[in-house]
Amino acid sequence: MSAAEQLSSQSQRFGARLQRPSSAAALQARVIEQETRTLADAFERVAADGSVAAAAATVVAARRRFVAGTGKSFAYASLLAVDLSAGLANVTLIDGTLVRHVDVLADVRDTDVLVAVSLRRYRRETVALAERFAAAGGAVVAVTDTAESPLVAAAGQSIVVPTASASFTDSPTAVAAVVHLLATLTTASAKGARRRLAERDRLARDLDLYWED
Repeated sequence: MSAAEQLSSQSQRFGARLQRPSSAAALQARVIEQETRTLADAFERVAADGSVAAAAATVVAARRRFVAGTGKSFAYASLLAVDLSAGLANVTLIDGTLVRHVDVLADVRDTDVLVAVSLRRYRRETVALAERFAAAGGAVVAVTDTAESPLVAAAGQSIVVPTASASFTDSPTAVAAVVHLLATLTTASAKGARRRLAERDRLARDLDLYWED
């Protein structure tokens, strides 16, 4: 593990990366350079290992699709769930309030898939959900930031996304981009996606949901 990877908390990363004197312009340049490199690394990795394409096939083949993440990872889970639900039926975001872990785990079927997002510092509830979902017979796809993530052990498939950053917080750039790629590949191969998208557009116009020029 590198020295950078050992900086597990935001306070440690702030002290190591941002406490030294630096102009706003210099800091901006460092952040932009690192984010660009991290994004390129992520796309090279998933293109080489085929993990996103394999996960998309699993999600398409499932009858019910569940998406989960806790803490900051909930933002990525929400993004994925919203984009998937535009073109696929039976997509459920496990938010811990309206849809709780226990409710989902009480009715797992072998045709279900859970896409679980967990990045360091890994939240126990997401890992526990993935473990129990898999034990109940469902398929689990992990979206995480290292092959040593505890989520990987619970998943049948894993998408590992680098999150190297020059900031005090791990990079969100590649995670959001890979989630976008997963939603795109899944929707592109889903039967009825075009019809569903067209119907959503029609309903949005009928309900006057959006401000348009």
